[in-house]
Amino acid sequence: MKKIIIVAVILIIISILTFFIVLFFKQKPNIIETFGNIEIRQVDLSFQVSGVLNKLYKEEGDCVKKGELIATIDDKDYVANYKKAIYQEKSSLAQAKDDTSKFKRNYPLCFDDTVSKEECEALLNKKNYSIAKYKENTANRIYQKNQLDYTKLYAPQDGIITTRAQEKGAFLNASQIVYVMSLNNPVWVRTYIKETDLGNIKYGQVAHVYTDTLDPKTKKKKEYTGYIGYISPVAEFTPKTVQTEDLRVDLVYRIRVYIYETDKYLRQGMPVTIKINLDEVG
Repeated sequence: MKKIIIVAVILIIISILTFFIVLFFKQKPNIIETFGNIEIRQVDLSFQVSGVLNKLYKEEGDCVKKGELIATIDDKDYVANYKKAIYQEKSSLAQAKDDTSKFKRNYPLCFDDTVSKEECEALLNKKNYSIAKYKENTANRIYQKNQLDYTKLYAPQDGIITTRAQEKGAFLNASQIVYVMSLNNPVWVRTYIKETDLGNIKYGQVAHVYTDTLDPKTKKKKEYTGYIGYISPVAEFTPKTVQTEDLRVDLVYRIRVYIYETDKYLRQGMPVTIKINLDEVG
């Protein structure tokens, strides 16, 4: 009788374990998990003209808005050149008007030989030259205005100053880097997936990104939601920076996961974990 009871208990235990095992595997989500790093686009900011650096308005770590003034160079010479160009334009305009007026007054006299052919041609050439000179000076005035405007450096987009490469008083050549700025958007994750998983992902598919930083409220890793925005068509060997050993020796495909809602806590190169739920509808 004891044997029967023992066998029955064993069968019950086996049945319960089997039930829970089947239930566990049935409910386990179909997830691809991989690892990667945050990538943020950076911009090297510089002046388009040379000069002595006059003011720097931002420090490393400062946030900037698109169109915000962030630096200037000494503009005294550029202001003088612009004013000179304005005077030259006005002078040439007056000369062009005078020569045009003379030509119009004398032009009818060219047909009855009151004014010689040579004089008529000279009046015409002088008028055309004066008009051309005026147009040249107008173009120069526009050019000098642009040069003057280039003595001010503005933020091209919203972002954060990551490097302040110069100090006040330094002489800068055109295109010499003053700031390096990381853009607020777009922010993406560079990661890799195995060839066996390639057929299970697609553009626009939802992906969840987790940093190693714990949220102070939930005590869980910070989570960001994104989507697959790039899938490389070419296989490659995984770089050594990838953390999983099984991926390091395989041919993999590089993908980008673009993050919808970004914040100041996502930093260039930050390691993250990416989970793609294949059952989740994008």
